[in-house]
Amino acid sequence: MSILPVITAIGGISPAGRSACMHGFQRLVLDTLDADIRSKTLLSLSRLSGSSDESSLINGTLVRRLENNLFDSTQVAMNVAARSNTLLTVTARNLDLPNPLPPGWQCQPLDRFRSELSIPPGSLLIPTAEQTRVQAAGQLPSGFDPASCYPSRNHPRALQMAIFGASDCLGMLGIDWQKIQRRVAPDKIAVYASGAMSQLDDNGLGGMLKYPHQGKRITSKQCPLGLGEMPADFINAYVLGSAGRTGGMLGACASFLYNLSLGVHDIRSGRARVALVGASESPLVAEIFEGYRAMGALAEDDGLRKLDGRQGDPDWRRAVRPFGDNCGFTLAESAQFVLLMDDALAVELGADILGAVPDVFIHADGVKKSISAPGIGNYLTMGRATALARQLIGDEALHQQTFVSAHGTSTPQNRVTESDVLEKTAQAFGIPQWPVNAVKCYLGHSLASASGDQLMAALGTFRSGWLPGIVTTDHIASDVHRQHLDFALQHRQLNNPAAALLNSKGFGGNNATALVLSANQTMTMLARKHGQRSLDSWQAPRQHTLENIEHYEQAVLDGTAEPVYRFGDGVLSGDDLSISATGIRIPGWDQALSFEADNSFNSFL
Repeated sequence: MSILPVITAIGGISPAGRSACMHGFQRLVLDTLDADIRSKTLLSLSRLSGSSDESSLINGTLVRRLENNLFDSTQVAMNVAARSNTLLTVTARNLDLPNPLPPGWQCQPLDRFRSELSIPPGSLLIPTAEQTRVQAAGQLPSGFDPASCYPSRNHPRALQMAIFGASDCLGMLGIDWQKIQRRVAPDKIAVYASGAMSQLDDNGLGGMLKYPHQGKRITSKQCPLGLGEMPADFINAYVLGSAGRTGGMLGACASFLYNLSLGVHDIRSGRARVALVGASESPLVAEIFEGYRAMGALAEDDGLRKLDGRQGDPDWRRAVRPFGDNCGFTLAESAQFVLLMDDALAVELGADILGAVPDVFIHADGVKKSISAPGIGNYLTMGRATALARQLIGDEALHQQTFVSAHGTSTPQNRVTESDVLEKTAQAFGIPQWPVNAVKCYLGHSLASASGDQLMAALGTFRSGWLPGIVTTDHIASDVHRQHLDFALQHRQLNNPAAALLNSKGFGGNNATALVLSANQTMTMLARKHGQRSLDSWQAPRQHTLENIEHYEQAVLDGTAEPVYRFGDGVLSGDDLSISATGIRIPGWDQALSFEADNSFNSFL
């Protein structure tokens, strides 16, 4: 029997705030909300930031100027070759000076830490403080520090965000995790989460690589906590206590959808009944900024000034302009998680069903000249996802009730290549005017988590009908393909959207497109499979779930909701297991891990 992976909860933290209970989405469309919902959204932000001033709350979220210049306290190289025979005085420790000194240097110690360097003609690199040419980013709400929410013990920031985001997802689930443990065998739960850049701040790989050159001692935590799949490991160890399938798939900017595909295919195949999938990325580190800037990928301040023909400070709020005249993308931090269940379990447990993910399609680009350049893979992922949408909802609904959440990075190259993919797909399937939006205009590019940001927004659109507009783009660039595309430059009310296609294009040829069905469309399909009687029986336990979700949201608004952090709680060893030839029993789980025969090998036996 076919299985549909349904979405039963979302959670996370992004520049828009909490994702659970649609607060993050509502921040994107704040000006469309009625007074009550707007008040709750602002109250949710105030609990994060510690401020009650509305102007401060709004200005302290989404893409904006960096709160602290990342290069203020970072030493960077400056070429002073033209300053031959110039006497410079620098403050340095002995460790900071070359040893031995290069030929031609004259060093006259003034005291233990201060030297005068007489620089001969030639090139010399010295440490200095320099203002970065990129001063905008999508940052978590001002005043919010995930490390303060639990005993973070020098965890890298992305892992702090993973703890917070996964806990937020469990809060919106509205079903006690122990209830799931009683109903599902331990090997039927999966966790897939990662970060494309790993953890490159000082508490992760970044500190491990640079501490020796700064005279600092590497700690025992920096290497393991810097690994790319560590968000999944943290969730297993400290949030769920899961012993099931786990891992983290890396696919550059498509990593969230890569992890989503693992969860979807595990559930469709029956290997898992529950899957928590996501990504957590915190790339707002000076070296990462400089790396992407060196590629010419980021929107620099000078480029933004030229776009607007202005002097002085650029318009950092409009740094990201998908499909308009633009000059690069803007880095962001975000952690997004979604909990999937097979449709039968969701109905049995009375889960709140937010939608479904029938499939995620992934394709490489084939032969390439440049590893960072786009190729043919995205045409394949979009084509397959659109074909599946047509199969499930029909031609009329495909034409009238779907929209595309575009990758929309805000680079001149992406606006051309992605619009060509969408245009050719729309034309092939006879879609006259396909609504397209791009939420990076609000949130920036959170790399691994970017398509998680898109999913969060798409589910909000399904629930409210509002499609967030590409409000930072005032006109579509002349080189954008658009004959069959309808770019939403302002918030737009959609009429009963049935499905969304989430598109992602990552460096290296990592292309993915997910088909996501609305709650209404999902319930229509579940009624056909399970029958109306089963869905009527689902309503009573679902009502209890909704009450629990409401209690969680109230705890968020009261400021009493705390992340789940089970450090050292319920640690098991081999002596705690009951092992037999038929399976293994784990304390805390009602069902054993069963050694069932694998009939797929029968033809070889």
